[in-house]
Amino acid sequence: MSYHILITPSALKMLAAIPDRQVQEKLRDRIDGLAQEPEKQGRSLTGELAGYRSLRAVGQRYRLIYRIEEDQVLVVVVAIGMCQEGSKRDVYTLARKLLRLRLLEPPQE
Repeated sequence: MSYHILITPSALKMLAAIPDRQVQEKLRDRIDGLAQEPEKQGRSLTGELAGYRSLRAVGQRYRLIYRIEEDQVLVVVVAIGMCQEGSKRDVYTLARKLLRLRLLEPPQE
């Protein structure tokens, strides 16, 4: 079964902000790969981001944060960026902030 991919407007902005076009292409390829068995890719997140998954991309530096909506056969990519622990620009920090500001819909149980 093939899933449809939806990239949120905030994730599209994050992708467009990456200056290296080759990195953008590799991230797009990784996103396209989520159409097949997304539940077997990445890892489940915990805490505030429970219900979302994180997938490493582009030499392990970048992360794609997404959720799977089984009932709609849909993968929603909500954040794209570098993992920079302790930085305000860390993708997990940005995703938690988007969730707190209610710019991300919580995953459906």
